[in-house]
Amino acid sequence: MGENASFWESLIYAHPTCTTWKQEAEGSIYHLASIFFVVGFMGGSGFFGLLYVFSLLGLGFLCSSVWAWLDVCAADIFSWNFVLFAICFVQFVYVTYQVRSVAFDREFQELYSALFQPLGISLTVYRKIVLCCDAEVITLEKEHCYAMQGKTPIDKLSLLVSGRIRVTVDGEFLHYIFPLQFLDSPEWDSLRPTEEGIFQVTLTAETDCRYVAWRRKKLYLLFAKHRFISRLFSILIGSDIAEKLYALNDRVHVGQGFRYDIRLPNFYHVALPESPAV
Repeated sequence: MGENASFWESLIYAHPTCTTWKQEAEGSIYHLASIFFVVGFMGGSGFFGLLYVFSLLGLGFLCSSVWAWLDVCAADIFSWNFVLFAICFVQFVYVTYQVRSVAFDREFQELYSALFQPLGISLTVYRKIVLCCDAEVITLEKEHCYAMQGKTPIDKLSLLVSGRIRVTVDGEFLHYIFPLQFLDSPEWDSLRPTEEGIFQVTLTAETDCRYVAWRRKKLYLLFAKHRFISRLFSILIGSDIAEKLYALNDRVHVGQGFRYDIRLPNFYHVALPESPAV
């Protein structure tokens, strides 16, 4: 105990105490460095937050190095601050390279802003998703079919970027598919990874359409490597199927004033009588 006590006493009391304080303030460079430190630590997360933090902290360490060289004339203070400035500079260059490497075309950038960014998906994860579809946006001209009932195999998962798709079965209209909706989410969900199938509906472009498509095998390989992406697509597909079910439920009717609810196929619900015209 005596040795430990003497160690702490020497650590606390061995250094000279400040009997007098400097009357004059440090130079403007020192205060500028402090301002950079204060503002720099207010940065956020993500790539652009890191760029903000490393740039301002780097400037702060650079100013501290200049202050140590010109005003304090202390080689150790200058060395440490310059090393920290170099580390911040290297980190800034590295993050800048990462930001440039995850740059996307306009349509993919809009897709990220509208669908994936609100879910908190980072650009690095989104880049893996984009590379899985070969970063390609496919055009489907008006009145051309994306899939034909009983003929087209289910071999991909597609997401509509722009335009409108009409879904029919045996020539009867079912519902529309709008941008940011999957074209074939029910078909995807109905098959296991090892199973094959064909479309039971026809999908026709009502306008010129643009969509992105992921091949089944390639997308399942991505899911196997990244469980987070697998859970993400499971949520997106489940939400998309629910929207389609509600759209169908609003349109499917049977005679004599009954509404047929496809979510409960064994039940019929009496429709509310319409208000008499005034």
